[in-house]
Amino acid sequence: MDRRGFVRSMAFAATAGMFSGCYRRPSRTSVLHYGNGCRLAPVLLSPDREIRTVVGLRPFRPSGFVVRGEKLGEKLIIHNYGHGGAGITLSWGTSQLATALLPTERPGSVAVLGCGAVGLATARLLQERGLRVTIYASDLPPNTTSNVAGGQWFPFDVFDPGKQTPLFMEQFMKATEFSYRRYQTLVGARYGVRWLRNYSLSNHMFDETGFEGKQGPIRNFLPELRDLSESEHPFSGYRFVRQYDTMFIEPPIYLNAVLTDFRLAGGSVKVMHFDHASQLQELPETVIFNCSGLGARALFSDQDLTPVKGQLTVLLPQPEVEYAAFTEDLYMFPRTDGILLGGTFEIGEWSLTVNETAKSRILNGHRDLFGTFRGCRPS
Repeated sequence: MDRRGFVRSMAFAATAGMFSGCYRRPSRTSVLHYGNGCRLAPVLLSPDREIRTVVGLRPFRPSGFVVRGEKLGEKLIIHNYGHGGAGITLSWGTSQLATALLPTERPGSVAVLGCGAVGLATARLLQERGLRVTIYASDLPPNTTSNVAGGQWFPFDVFDPGKQTPLFMEQFMKATEFSYRRYQTLVGARYGVRWLRNYSLSNHMFDETGFEGKQGPIRNFLPELRDLSESEHPFSGYRFVRQYDTMFIEPPIYLNAVLTDFRLAGGSVKVMHFDHASQLQELPETVIFNCSGLGARALFSDQDLTPVKGQLTVLLPQPEVEYAAFTEDLYMFPRTDGILLGGTFEIGEWSLTVNETAKSRILNGHRDLFGTFRGCRPS
């Protein structure tokens, strides 16, 4: 399923079941000042601009992420995993839900499994509650799945339509709102968080109850949402163009900054791999937060957890490109470390090998997209 198809169908199920609701650097935090999209700079695509292709596995569950407590021998395990393609987006929100499950008699110290976006957000919120925290992880930044993420703040690819429960949708909306508010406190160069203009391109009318819709469940989190006329944008070949603003998180900057905050607050990090849940009994902490992502499938025998392979080809940075763009099966994100081109959604695929066929499709598709800009070249 393509990106927009997933977003539309996911939103339909959600709303039906639950809501029947001048360029400046280096800070990249300037106010979005451009009045129309015809001033956009095109992405430059040529073979000699390609610098790398990266692959990551999204931890996807058809029924959505898991936030709940579970007794395991003498330990209390509080799960916080299975975010699909929205791990960075929802990390603060689901971590807020998870930390609220702490027992009344709070322990002096707790453990967190995993050091990606979810594990780090959980650890920081626990520290804010006055607890001593140790992170146990086999991979640290820059080698986590979160480091491979594009970084757009948008809660998509989280569950299968029709598989979620009303309780889950309540959690989902609470997590979305909390994360949206929390990330706004992190906007700036230190955390690599900024506001970014998005352009959604289609030859089909937008579903107004969908996640990009004017009556959609996350409408309040998409400021500046409006449709553009043909004279207001440079994207030729698309009947419908919708703009909205979202926050954009640069994982290499953000993850390092939050990890630094964690350590400065007295947190401890131990590189450790667990093959079986029984090994957790050896940890000194009695309360353990499971933020192990796809690793929870083996560690806690969650067979509903499945990988969704994502692949990004990265081009040399273009400081003048200050917007994101999406079509039915393509997307482009601008970062300080490069222009990211996607995308792929290979459900059930465990391979981390680059899919050359998908790579060619992505590059050729973006070449067609940006090679037909209508007179909007930078002056």
